[in-house]
Amino acid sequence: MDIYEQIDLQDCPYCGGAALLEEERGWSWYVMCMDCGSQTGSFDYKTPEERLEAAQRAAYTWNIGKVLRSELGE
Repeated sequence: MDIYEQIDLQDCPYCGGAALLEEERGWSWYVMCMDCGSQTGSFDYKTPEERLEAAQRAAYTWNIGKVLRSELGE
């Protein structure tokens, strides 16, 4: 089963926009809001076995609201 089908993401805790799970060059995952650009930190993995766990950690972090956001002027 595809990782994207296994993971549920809540809407952005800041603006309510849609979230997107992104894989960074085959070594990490993060979640980003498609509307305001808020995002989680990156969750690295080194082996194929760690890949799903890293994606789940990124989603969990997003879903509990631990999100980075740049305000205007920062």
